[in-house]
Amino acid sequence: MEAKKVVVVGGGIAGALIAKSLQFHANVTLIDSKEYFEITWASLRGMVEPSFAERSLIPHRSYLTNGHVVSSTAINITDTEVLTADGSVIAYDYLVIATGHADDVPQTRRERLKQYQADNEKIKGADSILIIGGGPTGVELAGEIAIDYPEKNVTLVHSGYRLLEFIGPKASNKALEWLKSKRVKVKLEQTVNLDSFSEGAYVTSSGAVIKADCHFLCTGKPLGSDWLKKTVLKGSVNEFGSLKVDVNLRVEGRKNVFAIGDITDIKEIKQGYLAQQHALVAAKNLKLLITGGNESKMATYKPSGVMAIVSLGRREAVAQFPFTTLIGIAPGFIKSRDLFVGKTRKQMGLEPPSCGC
Repeated sequence: MEAKKVVVVGGGIAGALIAKSLQFHANVTLIDSKEYFEITWASLRGMVEPSFAERSLIPHRSYLTNGHVVSSTAINITDTEVLTADGSVIAYDYLVIATGHADDVPQTRRERLKQYQADNEKIKGADSILIIGGGPTGVELAGEIAIDYPEKNVTLVHSGYRLLEFIGPKASNKALEWLKSKRVKVKLEQTVNLDSFSEGAYVTSSGAVIKADCHFLCTGKPLGSDWLKKTVLKGSVNEFGSLKVDVNLRVEGRKNVFAIGDITDIKEIKQGYLAQQHALVAAKNLKLLITGGNESKMATYKPSGVMAIVSLGRREAVAQFPFTTLIGIAPGFIKSRDLFVGKTRKQMGLEPPSCGC
């Protein structure tokens, strides 16, 4: 009997894992605009240590040994096919949408590594650095620079009234005090008009002038769902751009289309480890359906409680668990040393490399 055709659109955290999980159970095609999978929560370490990115940028073909990779962008979906920007028309029996957030990164791994090298040169060549955005990306980047380059003058500007607004105020306050202890200047409830940059100075919305040799923009990225609004799935995209899914992670009103990762409308913090859980639940359900199993036996996904770990340099972190908030070396031991790169590579069936892919 001919194998069922499963098409996965999006090769990020969730898409890569589900493609890998299904490759020996179906005829799997992964569609992604880039030729590699990036462990995104490790990206900020790569900016201060470019060689670290050698481990966190993984060619799709390294883990997808029994599937197909189409390095292009999906531009349309019908009830039976996916169309891509390079003109490919790929038929499916089952479809998985895992496009996450829109992120403009190079198609090739080599060019992405060059980006990390360029960012590192930018940091090393600057005496003063401006970071715009006080979410996890901005806070973690400030922490990485403060630890690896303590001589740099770092300023972080955030539009919100506290840092890390996606978690509780206790964790926010602990992160703020840690940054201040590392000489990072933090300006809250302000924005920066990048067009105001002149002669090494930036002006904030409050009129404050910040001297900086360079800046890094660490604000949120939009969901990668605009293209879906012109497809057969347009009725399943909510007002926020998320795909509406049921408890089995199937797209609302569709029997053979799943959505996983940040693109879903599941009410929980959007984090990588949760996207991985989505992938595992959806993979289990797809294996059941592919083999003709009873739909009533499909696994359900239960949204997670608020839990997060934000790295603060190489040894420390702030962590919010359901019943407590911690900061320092203890939570740092969980995440900050390796940033879960070794664990993720193992999950993808890869050994820690001595050089790179």
